[in-house]
Amino acid sequence: MNLRIALVTAREALPLDEDMPPLRAAMAEGGVNAEARCWDDPGVDWSGYDAALLRSTWDYVDRIDEFLAWCERCSRQTQLLNPPGVVRWNTDKHYLVHLARAGVPVVPTRFVEPGAEARAELSAFVAGGPSSCPVGATPAFDEFVVKPAVGAGSRDAARYARGEAGAALEHVERLIDAGRSVMLQPYLARVDAQGETAVLYLGGEFSHAIRKGPLLRRGAGLVEGLFAPEDIRAREPEPAELAVAAAAYAAIPFEAPAYARIDLIRDDTNAPVVLELELTEPSLFLAHAPGAADKLAQHLVQRLQAPRSA
Repeated sequence: MNLRIALVTAREALPLDEDMPPLRAAMAEGGVNAEARCWDDPGVDWSGYDAALLRSTWDYVDRIDEFLAWCERCSRQTQLLNPPGVVRWNTDKHYLVHLARAGVPVVPTRFVEPGAEARAELSAFVAGGPSSCPVGATPAFDEFVVKPAVGAGSRDAARYARGEAGAALEHVERLIDAGRSVMLQPYLARVDAQGETAVLYLGGEFSHAIRKGPLLRRGAGLVEGLFAPEDIRAREPEPAELAVAAAAYAAIPFEAPAYARIDLIRDDTNAPVVLELELTEPSLFLAHAPGAADKLAQHLVQRLQAPRSA
């Protein structure tokens, strides 16, 4: 069976996608013809592929409706991985509400929706108290983060001190005036020393983990571009991190995705909490884990060769 798979990317992202070379090599080794294709290229015939694997579609944020519509169209022509329902759910970080309700520890979050009174919402958040972060337990904090609920990487995210409420309010107002939901989160300071732990699942099973250095520097302003530069290293996850990652993975309200990345940081008690659950276009850091690219390639072949359910 000669499989043909599209590895879906974006024009600007293709030279930045470090997963693409090892994944294409692993697929070629397994006899799979893997081709990089841009999601918004009108000349691509998606029906000519056995599957389309979302990889680095990092420009979708400013075109979210267009991207979601493309996902639906593509899925009618071939098997899209991960599927449109997963993408629609996962591109909006309101999924943290679902995880928290499922008992998964997450970073405390207050959502500010378009049309809300930004000043009142921000004041209630900064004042603290049990209801300041409806999602997750609210800790005391000196700094906080403002970011959009629909966003890729750290774009449009910034870190503020309590005394910078004016600048933070301008940030919140700018986002909600553009019709975007906003997230307010305490800045969990242990990330400065410990970084993030990203736990990778491939084909429904734990594969590997990496350490990501802190991204939001104090006073650095908004992160622009597709993503911020990252300090990436292999990491052996601790049992507590694996347990939280497994709980988050089990709470995904869909069948096992082709890949998942669970980003964890430590709260003020040093317990791991979920920062993000990435099912749409995460870097998988395949080069940092020998055999990971082969594992994903083998899973895709097995998945595509298995009988499809009606």
